[in-house]
Amino acid sequence: MLQKNKILSVPLSLLLGISVLVVGCETSDNGLGADGGMGTMTVQMTDAPIDSADAVNVFIERVEVNNAEDEEGWTVLNEPQQSYNLLELVNGATEVIGSSELEPGVYNQIRLILSESGHSVEVNGQAHDMKVPSGPQTGIKLNINAEIEPDIEYILLLDFDASRSVVAAGPPGNPVKYLLKPVITAKEKAITGNIEGTADPAESRPVVYAIAGTDTLASTIADTTSGDFRIIGLEEGSYDVALDSRNEAYQSVVEEDVSVTVGGTAEIGTIELPATSEE
Repeated sequence: MLQKNKILSVPLSLLLGISVLVVGCETSDNGLGADGGMGTMTVQMTDAPIDSADAVNVFIERVEVNNAEDEEGWTVLNEPQQSYNLLELVNGATEVIGSSELEPGVYNQIRLILSESGHSVEVNGQAHDMKVPSGPQTGIKLNINAEIEPDIEYILLLDFDASRSVVAAGPPGNPVKYLLKPVITAKEKAITGNIEGTADPAESRPVVYAIAGTDTLASTIADTTSGDFRIIGLEEGSYDVALDSRNEAYQSVVEEDVSVTVGGTAEIGTIELPATSEE
């Protein structure tokens, strides 16, 4: 098994990648859009997966941003009032959890308001409720320092790390078996790139990690039918891509020095995972 500074600690650890994409919009003759100079912030959520669970369901009530240092500066982007299965947001899949026009200015924080109940994890076909240990009223806050400009859309990518967010609550017999302690990173999508490829054979079912130095920065699980995988929201730089087989019949491999550029996708083609040698 490959040694990694990774997300597969604890039986389960959970949710949510943030990236901020800057996309120019058409402007009118006076330099402002038809909306009168408002900017737009869109928040997408993706997930670093966990292979020890069948589903990780998180109920989000509101998504808010703050353009001031005090608690009075919160603005609601969206009130989804719904549950999201984080394990459906892998291989580059994202979910828009909020999008709204905002007054131009610098927004320094975003927060997710989670419900007091409605969170669950499914293990071996059995659903278990998850408790959020800290008061959900305060929300999960992330620093973003996003500058909203007229007629520009900023896409914020929230990476919910399921493998580190879902944790075992305690010894056997504890009525609360799992806790939800969200581990989320926020990234500006406009200044990130991607890596994609194919694991061969698909039945090796590898977890795919993007590693910079000794740090694992992102991961996904290759499609179990096609073997295709895609890791999004990576900052520009060089990565080792580790394919860690979950099928003992195949070896794990590492593709070294994969270069990621802003706005680009590094295509590394088909990566073969050799069969495990029989003794």
